[in-house]
Amino acid sequence: MKKKLKVTYNAPVTLTFAIICLVILLMNDFLLGKHLIPAIFTAPARIGTEGGFNYKSFLDYLRLFFHIFGHTDWNHLLGNFSFVLLLGPLMEERYGSKMVALMFVVTAFVTGVINVCLIPHPLLGASGIVFMLIILASITTLDKNVIPLSFIFVVAIYLGRELINAPKTENISTVAHIAGGLCGSMFGFLVAPKAKRNAKKEEKTLSERNSGKSEEKKERPSLFNRREQPREEDTTVVGTLEI
Repeated sequence: MKKKLKVTYNAPVTLTFAIICLVILLMNDFLLGKHLIPAIFTAPARIGTEGGFNYKSFLDYLRLFFHIFGHTDWNHLLGNFSFVLLLGPLMEERYGSKMVALMFVVTAFVTGVINVCLIPHPLLGASGIVFMLIILASITTLDKNVIPLSFIFVVAIYLGRELINAPKTENISTVAHIAGGLCGSMFGFLVAPKAKRNAKKEEKTLSERNSGKSEEKKERPSLFNRREQPREEDTTVVGTLEI
């Protein structure tokens, strides 16, 4: 009997993120006259500039997180998600969906705050998330006193390219890219992979079970030390016979 192929929602955080970005761009281009993304899904510019952060506006605080969902056009979206859909599921499998979701939120906030503090134009797009995933994926082995050589190569190439291209790219936030990469390196060295966390939990559970068994052995009296209790003789009256 042949098994049927099933389509699974294998990476909920990555796929949900991609779907939300797709829906937002569709609504922006075909329903709301391209006003939705500039109004909600861009991080404010530097304080004091045109379109700068307004600390009295609650929406501006949300935009520090929401800017990763906005994209300028379809090329921008497809360029980012060719990496996000490739690396995101791998990182979810390695670190867990909840942890990857937290990484997305932290990276969005960090890049948004840096833009508000330094950059004189609004920020949008998932480029910071992309570079966070690239750096995170390059860290293959995690030991306290070991830095992977592949990680050093990726960081050197990544930073070198960003610094060289910075004067040539007016519409691309190099600072946001670097900030996303720094977030990825921080997560890589601070967060243990899911398999490693599960192994630690199993080891802890096993040690607790072993300690419990040793305590039970101590509490149990030895068979040779048990004293035999005197048995009471059973007296049973079967009946009386009269002759």
